Formats: sequence, structure tokens, C-alpha cells
Amino acid sequence: MNASILEEIQEIRQVIETYNYAYYVMDQPKITDAEYDALMNRLKELETAHPEFDDPLSPTHRVGGSVLSVFEKVIHPVPLLSLDNAYNEPDLLAFDNRIQKELNEKVQYVVEYKIDGLSVAIQYENGRFKRGATRGNGTEGENVSENVKTIRSVPLKLSEPFDLEVRGEVFIPKSGFVKLNEQQVLSGKEGFANPRNAAAGSLRQLDSKIAASRPLDLFIFDVLSGAESASLISQKETFDWLNQMGFKTAAMKVFDSMEAVYKYCLEMAEKRHDLSYEIDGLVVKVNAFDHRKKLGNTAKSPRWAIAYKFPAELAKTRIKAIEVQVGRTGVVTPLAIFEPVNLAGSVIGKATLHNQDFIKEKDIRVGDAVWIQKAGDVIPAVVRVDFDARPQGSSPYVLPSSCPVCGFDTIRRPGEAAIRCTNDACPAKLHRAMTHFVSRTAMNIDGVGEALVETLIEEGFIENIADLYTLKDHEAALIHLEGYGEKSVSKMLAAIEKSKSNDLYRLLSGLGIPLIGEKAAKTLAGVFGSMENLMQAKYDDLVSIDEIGDKMAESILHYFSLESMRDVIRRMAMNGVNMTSSLSRISEGVFAGKTVVVTGTLEKYTRDEIKALIESMGGKVSGSVSKKTDFVVAGEKAGSKADKAKQLNIAILTESDFEDMIK
Repeated sequence: MNASILEEIQEIRQVIETYNYAYYVMDQPKITDAEYDALMNRLKELETAHPEFDDPLSPTHRVGGSVLSVFEKVIHPVPLLSLDNAYNEPDLLAFDNRIQKELNEKVQYVVEYKIDGLSVAIQYENGRFKRGATRGNGTEGENVSENVKTIRSVPLKLSEPFDLEVRGEVFIPKSGFVKLNEQQVLSGKEGFANPRNAAAGSLRQLDSKIAASRPLDLFIFDVLSGAESASLISQKETFDWLNQMGFKTAAMKVFDSMEAVYKYCLEMAEKRHDLSYEIDGLVVKVNAFDHRKKLGNTAKSPRWAIAYKFPAELAKTRIKAIEVQVGRTGVVTPLAIFEPVNLAGSVIGKATLHNQDFIKEKDIRVGDAVWIQKAGDVIPAVVRVDFDARPQGSSPYVLPSSCPVCGFDTIRRPGEAAIRCTNDACPAKLHRAMTHFVSRTAMNIDGVGEALVETLIEEGFIENIADLYTLKDHEAALIHLEGYGEKSVSKMLAAIEKSKSNDLYRLLSGLGIPLIGEKAAKTLAGVFGSMENLMQAKYDDLVSIDEIGDKMAESILHYFSLESMRDVIRRMAMNGVNMTSSLSRISEGVFAGKTVVVTGTLEKYTRDEIKALIESMGGKVSGSVSKKTDFVVAGEKAGSKADKAKQLNIAILTESDFEDMIK
């Protein structure tokens, strides 16, 4: 029996890692999120039930868990050298002339992206992940193994059992950087300055659960040791071999002349903005390893490679005004409005100023001439003020003490940088909350966009989220709204009606609970199974979940403590909005990982009551009996389901048996 269970566990682990490779390395997803979650849930069930088969390299350990007091130091067996820099064509040609002179033969170059991230060395022993360490000073780094293991593009097992050490760059994609900074602002923290800082800060978290929650990725670009048996002779061949081992590598091009290399550098200086991640230059390397051996290294740099750095892109403009926006959680955010300027491939005219501390630190004022940069080539940011060009009579800017939308007082909670509106019914909150609620990552209500939300609020049809599900009572009035007819209103109401059957996680995501995004919403829905269970959860219940930290737990408890929010949820439930989840993943309780069928008439429970009880103890309730059924709870007049359970030799529980089990 145990042998077959171990076989299933190992098979699922291998399948999950195969899908991880397809998704995170090849960018070619093979299955849906729901199918992936089902595999992961099954693996967690098996590993929980059979801890003797635990493996620290199981995909289930990528969520993090270890909390360290300090990182231990690591001495790199092979020093991680830095690169000399080139900033223009003469620098590259001088590098090429030296190479040609020393080798006195034709040289081929490879050019790779210079990823703007954090350099790491990763060791494998017999093909299994052993250690990940930061570069540090090149000789000594820090052991960040637990955090590196959470990066989905890092293979925990190689395709061949090599003792191997590789070097790569940890980074955060542009889209992930934007979302991460949004989360930072929502939680009252200051956003990261750029993706590199975000990646470095994430990789050096003492709590690996935090690292796991960040969108870290990694490209491998070098083999430090252990590939001798592969007989690699060039960098191009090495990249191909790394891909075969399961590693993710960035783009590479081969050139026969430095003139062609420089032309490519100029092209990429323009095209880099189209990449999904940030690069701050290109790395030019001699391709052939025998050439590299002849050239050797200096004390700090290889003599066969050089980094071409892109020139910094800055633009100067003047701030015309500072406006204030109110987000869906009430955070009041200042926004600099400046004379439009072309920067990094687009025309921009505004940039967030984050919070009062940011404004004070840089002493930003209306009328100032400022230098603008795109942080991570994505987010416009004010870099510095030209104080020499400051107009006379300017005064420091201070955020308003009252909400610019509703006039209520604003507050700044202890330990937070953000200032918030105190009015739960603030129209700005409502507009942004509704826009988020109907969005694709939340309730996904097709045809209800920002413009329609604004109209519905202005015309008095909506005062809170729950009102969306009473719009059907106003169909006649809606048809007469400007720009909307019978057909468009009918389509909108049908989309709203369809959203009622969404899984609980979509509703939780749509509610806009601070710090709770789509991923956390799925976790909560899977653990608690129903809105009722979640609303009754205590602090200890929440923080016991791997993916839920202290701040998230406090945010959830505060949200559900508000009577106005509880009333919204009650009204949605009364109007038929689904409050349960099919993602049940409770790992504790007598029915953990079990499928239960309830049939017949019970004395003490309604069908909904016993279903909720089974789900609260980790079970999944099914409507039909099959070979996958673990228990059948049979009341009076159980009928054919009980008969089928007998035929399949499935345990049948009376109501009394059921109560004995749950006690």
C-alpha cells in the first residue's frame, strides 16, 4: 500500500514540475489553473497523510515556511566576478582591439541581456537542489536557499544527476513590479524604487513565505563548475545545455564582429522597452572557451567579457499641479501633473508621489522643474528637483487633512506611510471598489466597465457593491439611460446574473479587502470553504495558514468586523450570490482529503448544514457515488446511493456514526 502511495506522490511531483517548467521557463502553459491547483491539492493531501514521504524539494515547499534570524555566510568555491563596463562605441572597439591583439585570430562574440537584478550562485548535488547564495562581494555571500527554492523557474531537480554550480540573475518582471508596488501602497508602505531593489529585498527576506509571495524569476547565464563531462566548448553551446538541464536562460545572439555587436546594442537600447523585464544593458562575451582560457581574468573581472551599459533615460519637465486621488481602500495618493514629456518610448504627463514622506524627502513643490525617470521602464517617477530653477515664493506641499472627495477627515495609522479617508461610504472608494469588483481578476462581469459604473453611481442606482444584484429590479429605468438600450441592458443583467455562480474566491478577490489579492483569495476560499466559515475565523486560524501573514490576518479581521461590510455580504447572499468554494483544501479534520456523499433524510441536520460541517472538517461533498467516494452518510430512505455504496464496498455512516466521527 505504502509503495503505491509513494509512487503516486513521486509521479504527481514530477508532473507538477513538468508543468512548472512549461509555464515558468518556456512560457507555454499546458493546463488550466484549476487543474494545476487540483494536482497540488492532491499532493498536499498525500504528503500530509504520509509525512514519512516528505521531501524538502517537493513542489509543495515552494510556498516557503522557514523563518531565519540571520543569513549564514557562504564562501563561494568559484569567485563570482564582476564585469568591466563600456558606455559607447569607442569603449567596445578598444575591448575588441585588445582581444584581437592578444589572440591574434578571428573571434566570435555572444551578446546576452544584462538583467537588472540580483546575482546568485546555485549548487546541485547529484542533480538535486542543495544551496542558493547571493553574490555578496564575489567571494563571500549569504545563504538564501529557502527563498531561492520558492522561485518557480528554478528547477529543484535537474534532468541529469550532475554535481553542478550555476550562476544567474534573480529579477522581478515589469508587470509583477507594478502589482507588488500596488500591494505596498495598499498596505500603507512605500513602494520599491525599481524592480532590482524589489528583487533584492524579496530575496533577502528572513521569512521565506514573504519571498514566495513576491513575483521573483531567474535567468541562468553561466556554469561555474561541474559540467566538465558535458565537454562544452562555447557559451552558445552552454546555453543550449542549460536549457536541456531545465534552466531558464535569456536571449542570446552570436556576432562575428564588434561593429555588428555595437549596431545590436543601439537597436536594443530602443527595443528594451518592449521586453517584459528590465535590462540595463548587454553583456558581450568571447564565445569560444579556449579563447577565454588564453585571455584569463584580472583580480575582479574576466578579461573576455564586458558590459555595455545603456545611457540613463531622464527627461526634464515642470510640475503644473499636485492632485490627490482616493483609492478603493481609502488611501489618499498625491499625483504630480507636469508638462508632457517623451520618455522611454511614450509621452507621460503625470507620476505618483507616493505619500507625504516621499514629497518631504525630495522637497517637491508645485512649479518645480524636475527630472523624470521610468522606474523599471514602467512607472514614471520624479527623481530629483532642480532647486536652481525653483520659482520664487513656492511653498512646501502638504497633503490635505480631509478627503478631497467626501470631506471626511483623513488619518495616518501608526507604522504606515499612507494617509486614508475615514469615510466607508466615500464616493471615490465606491467608484474604484465597484470597478475592481466587476474586473476580470475579480467577479469578471462582462460588459460592466468603468464608464457604466460611474453612470450607475451618478444616477443613484448603486450605493454599495450589493446594489449591483438588485439592478434587475430597475430594468425599465436602466433602458432609458443615455447610451443604453434594451439589448445592452439585457446583456448587462445577464452577465451580472451569471456572476452569482462564481466561486467564493472571485467574490473575496472582488471585495477589495486590503492586502488580499486573487492568490490570497484562492487560499482563503480553499481553506475555509465558505464565507460563513471565513467570517467566523479567529486570528490564530488565519495566521496558521502558510500564505497568510500577520498584516493580512489583521486586515481580514478588521474588514469583517465592519457592520457595513457584513451587511453588504448578507444582501448579496440574499440575492443568490454564491458564498461557497469548490477549492476546498482544508488539511485538518476527520474528513480531510475525503469525498463524502449525503443521502436520505437526516434528523438533526438539513442538507446545507451537514454539507457545511463536512467542508469545515476538510471534506468535499459530492452528489453522486463513485469509486472516489470515501464515505456515504445515509439517513432514512437512503435509496440507490446507499445501494451503490454497498456494491463498491464504500463505508456507509448512519447519522449516529457521523456524529461519533466528528466528536
